[in-house]
Formats: sequence, structure tokens, C-alpha cells
Amino acid sequence: MDSPLRIIFAGTPAFAAESLRALLHTQHEVVAVYTQPDRPVGRGRELKPSPVKELALARKLPVYQPVSLRDSHAQAELAELNADIMVVAAYGLILPKTVLNTPRLGCINVHGSLLPRWRGAAPIQRAILTGDKETGITIMQMDEGLDTGAMLYKIACPISEHDTSASLHDRLALLGGDALLTVLEAIEDDQPFAPQAQDNSLATYAAKLTKEEGNINWSASALDITRAVRAFNAWPVAYTQVHGQTLRIWQAHIVAGEKTTAPAGMIIKADKQGLWVAAGDGSVVAIDTLQLPNGKALAFNDVLNSRKDWLSTGTRLGVSA
Repeated sequence: MDSPLRIIFAGTPAFAAESLRALLHTQHEVVAVYTQPDRPVGRGRELKPSPVKELALARKLPVYQPVSLRDSHAQAELAELNADIMVVAAYGLILPKTVLNTPRLGCINVHGSLLPRWRGAAPIQRAILTGDKETGITIMQMDEGLDTGAMLYKIACPISEHDTSASLHDRLALLGGDALLTVLEAIEDDQPFAPQAQDNSLATYAAKLTKEEGNINWSASALDITRAVRAFNAWPVAYTQVHGQTLRIWQAHIVAGEKTTAPAGMIIKADKQGLWVAAGDGSVVAIDTLQLPNGKALAFNDVLNSRKDWLSTGTRLGVSA
């Protein structure tokens, strides 16, 4: 085995932190960590470091947080690190050609889908929303396009009918770390994987999520509604309106064998058996876990008695006022 690699790691959220954590269990030298600038969060708008920064500081790694990598000073600073390779995972900043060409072995990316399907910012959520049966991790050699680089290694991950974006995210994050180490080991042994060009005709785009997408369309099919609930857990969380208030829905399922002629969005049952709502295709959706305004997520039975006036049979959900 050759000498360990000098690595620059670039990433921001928890998904990326798992790849960094995997790197830190190897003999490779992480010479620097790049992550997005701290962001204001909560009502107090206090600046909060990213999960990647928190891990890097805990391991006493140098942290860089440029607003952009198009700046010549930032590019010179990165070049001075004399890295063999740059590993990128959900970083959130565009890497210009100058940066891509700076490390001796270029830049590789840990992406949460089986490329070319679901290029872009939200591959995990889009896979669930569309009803994909599997997804996975792709390690690719980065180029100037958006997730268009040649693929070095792919590993599949099944999507179950109970998976939420949160549960799938956690599995893929760990899988991403494993896949990354597999590629780096091959590079270190001077037996790198042969780059495979992506078939652009098969590409799909995973657009960034918006809060507005979480607003449930009860006219949709029960299957699409429950997929949306799973896809938007844990962000932005599916929601609907009831008596002018917002009700967040964390978990729901299709009631097998039940059909209704009630209008879409109407509550047809609200008792100990559950909260049943009519979907647009005549099927029935049961809301299992919900969150009232200023409350926390609870099983429906835990809120049944306190909100019988809100969640009673005949109430129409999705009405803003």
C-alpha cells in the first residue's frame, strides 16, 4: 500500500459529516475541512456551525469557510494546502474549474443517488416522492457540470414502503462513507476504478425542496399523499390547514381496502381507530402522527380528546380559513 493521501474535505450537513467521520478512521491525512459559513437559526437567529464544522473542530482540524471559491484569494489558499485529492459531499458551493484542477488527483464527490438519476440538491426526497424502489451512492470524478462527472463507483440501497427521507438519509450517509473509503483504497493501491461516463439521456433532476411543497394536495391519490408525507419527513414536514391553523403530518398510511365517496380532504373517521381522510382517488389516508400548532409531534390517539372540535368527522382539511 502506498503512502496515505493528503485530503481536503468539503461538506456541510449531517450527510457529509458521516463521510468525514469515515475518513478520520483511516490513515489518510485530512489537511483541511471546507464548509459553508455559519447560518443563523431559531428565533434568536444565533449563528450555528454546520455538522461538518462541529466534527472538524472536535477533531482539531483546520476549518475554512469561504463565501465563494471563485475568489482568487480563496483559490490560492486552497492550492497552498498541497492536497492529493479533494473529497466533496453536499458542500453547497460550486467548484470552479481552477479548484477542480488544483489537487493532484482532482475532486471526487459522494452523491446520494444512483447517477444519472437524481442529479441535484434533493435526491433522497425526490426518490421517495416518485416512488423509486431503490437508490444508492455514486462516487464520481467531478467536472464543471451539476453532478455530471464520470462515475467511479456505485452501490445500491433499497427503499422500503416505510422509509422516510430521514431514515433513508441515515442509511445512505453511512453507505456514502463506506463507498468513499472503497474508492480511496483503490486509489491508494494504484488500482483506481475506471471512470464511466453518465448517460445524459437517463438523467433526472432533483430540485431543491421548498416549504410550499409540503402543503398536501388532498385531491391527489392516497399513494401520492403518503409518499409526500414520507418524503418531507424530516423537512419541510407535510402540512395541511384546519380551521385556519396549520397541522403538520409526520406519518400516515393508506387504509387497505377502504374506499369513500367523500370529498377529498374530508375527515371520515376520528376515533380510537384513527384519523381517516378522503383522498382524491376515493382511497383513504390514515394520519398516524401529527403536530398541532405550537405543539410537538404526537400519535393521533394522544391528541384525540384535546382536539375533538378540530378533528371531527365531516371537517374538511386543506381549507385555509
